[in-house]
Parts: sequence; structure tokens; C-alpha cells
Amino acid sequence: MAAGEASRALVYGGRGALGSACVRHLRSKDWWVLSIDLAENQEASANVVVQMGDSFVEQAEQVTEDVGKVLGEKKVDAILCVAGGWAGGSAKAKSLYKNSDLMWKQSVWTSTISSHLATKYLKEGGLLTLTGAKAALSGTPGMIAYGMAKGAVHQLCQSLSGSNSGLPAGAAAVAILPVTLDTPMNRKSMPEADFSSWTPLDFIAGTFYDWIIGKNRPDSGSLIEVVTTGGKTELSLAHL
Repeated sequence: MAAGEASRALVYGGRGALGSACVRHLRSKDWWVLSIDLAENQEASANVVVQMGDSFVEQAEQVTEDVGKVLGEKKVDAILCVAGGWAGGSAKAKSLYKNSDLMWKQSVWTSTISSHLATKYLKEGGLLTLTGAKAALSGTPGMIAYGMAKGAVHQLCQSLSGSNSGLPAGAAAVAILPVTLDTPMNRKSMPEADFSSWTPLDFIAGTFYDWIIGKNRPDSGSLIEVVTTGGKTELSLAHL
């Protein structure tokens, strides 16, 4: 980051639990933060509200156009795509089609749009993060739709590390692969779970910040497993 320049970041999914933690962390460092989500995040410096619809092309073009209106010629130091969701069910589940559609919208649409935005607005040497899942490193028979969508995000991250991917010079695309994040929704839906094995949101937000400023940043294309045991979180490179 050049001295004297304003530090800027874009958080896709900035109203969700993890996105809100990222917005809050960056704002505490006096960063300018643009949130993209289905609703505004009042803590963000600016917002782009996603219009819901069944057409990927329409949604992608709307978000891209609106981000362009906000940023103009400005570039950002980081794009953090933390949008996503979870759905269970095997291939015989009645909800398979519905869940597959939802998972694709929440994880693949958002990651794809974030990747294109990175080619337009990320600074040279900047950081793009995507959100995968450790479970999707292998088969997920009990959550087919989720695993399929997250597997696509992993492949996208690896593709972005290629020399002709379209990312700016020196920029890195890194995917985090958590197990379970410690969100209010997860606590509500799994009140009997062992919370000491869940990853705190502030840990993720702090890790992103370190990577943005160049501290311990993984190589582009890395899939980073995030595993919490007994309240201690460790990062490790996934071996495929």
C-alpha cells in the first residue's frame, strides 16, 4: 500500500455474520469499506444492495454497475467474498434442486462476481479472498448441494492464480476452508454443539487483515484449512 493513500476494501456479504465482523475490523483501522449484500450494513462507508432475481447475468451486471458508480476510478486493496450459506440433504432429498439453486447463488454467483470485480478494481498486489469449506475437499453425501458449490469455489480460486486469469499483477486469490464458524445462527441451530471447535469470526477478520497488509499471506491459489480445537484456531494449506 502506497503511503498517504486511503486504504479501501470491498466486502461481499458484508451484512452477514462474518461480513459484519470484517467490516467492523477494517473500519476500526480507519479503512473505507464498501459492503455488498441484500441489505445495507450501517457500519460500512458505502453500500451496494443486491437485487434478488433468478438470472445470474442480471444480478452480476447490476452489482458490477453499482460498484462502478461508487468506486469510479478508485481501486481497493482487498475484496473479501464472505457470502454463503449451508444446506443439507442427499441426492434423493426432495429439496435437492431448491438447495442446489440456493447454494449456487450464495457461493458461486458471489465468488464469480467478486472475481470479476477484482480484475477491474483490485490494486496491483491486492488480495481477493473466497470462502470454501474443508468438508468439500472430499465427498459430501449428506450435503450434496453445499459440497458441490464449495468445490466450485475451490476450483475458481485455483484458476485465479494462473498467470492469465485476469487478476492484477502481484494480486493473490486465497480461499479459506473453515469447518464451522461461530455465528449467532449456528449457535441457535446447534445449541448443544461444542463451541470450542468453532472458529471465532474475529479470528477470520484479523487473519484477512494480516494477509491484506502482507503478513503471512499465502500464495495465490492457496486453499487454507481453518480448524479450531479447544478454542485454538490453526491455519494449514490443504493438500489435494
